[in-house]
Amino acid sequence: MVRRRRKPPHQSDNHDRWMVSYADFVTLLFAFFVVMYSISSVNKGKYETFSESLDQALFHNEKVQRDAEPIQIGAIPTTVQPIELPNLVTAEERELSEEIMQEKRRLDEVSQEFQRALQPFVESQLVGIKKHDFWVELEMNSELLFASGKAELSAKAIPVLQKVAEAIRDVPNVINVEGYTDNVPISTGYFPSNWDLSSARATSVVKELVKNNIPSTRLSAVGYGEFHPIADNNHEEGRFKNRRVVLVLMSQAFARYGMSDDERAKALNLAPQPPAPPEAPVAQPAP
Repeated sequence: MVRRRRKPPHQSDNHDRWMVSYADFVTLLFAFFVVMYSISSVNKGKYETFSESLDQALFHNEKVQRDAEPIQIGAIPTTVQPIELPNLVTAEERELSEEIMQEKRRLDEVSQEFQRALQPFVESQLVGIKKHDFWVELEMNSELLFASGKAELSAKAIPVLQKVAEAIRDVPNVINVEGYTDNVPISTGYFPSNWDLSSARATSVVKELVKNNIPSTRLSAVGYGEFHPIADNNHEEGRFKNRRVVLVLMSQAFARYGMSDDERAKALNLAPQPPAPPEAPVAQPAP
């Protein structure tokens, strides 16, 4: 008798296996987000402790200074504390300032005295008066003081210079007497050039002031010749203005502290003139 082999029972396909894989995936994804959240969250207490320790180690001195003077953020001051600046003005500067103010008043008084005493000559344009902060200029035309080509004072010059001496006698300021000429050449036995003539005229005025009790130590004479004109030498009217003697009553502070000699010359319109252009070469005859 032959025994028949039984057939194995039929095994059907399981269609729910995907749920296991999906569950595993969701579990892993949840674990991933948990890890990310744990990394991103910071323990505030530990962070503050770490920050204070680092600040104490690195910036201890600065922290001490900041703690000494706490700053209230957002606070608006209601009063302004005055700032006390150090007194930078020295005693010498204060003395100089007072001296300058006194001399300005003194020079103003001398200028007014010139105007009063020489008014007729001012009106006839033989005398001009210029007032500055550091000097007074008294400009006298040479026609008022000298004959043409001469350096001796004329008779009419004596009373004029007496009035000038009265105005400046009681002030201690230095007096520069400056002589000027036009550009007409002069060549005589006494005056080889306009420089010589202008210097001699300035010296004559200085000597007359000394006769009128002006101390010699306050006086100086200089001749500028034709080289500082104030008008056009191409016309007689301009040459007339250029022939002059100028008295400059200098501020003591200006003379001692104010400027260098070059700066004073520039301020007095006596800056060096530009050099004359070179002469054209003389053509040599052909051999």
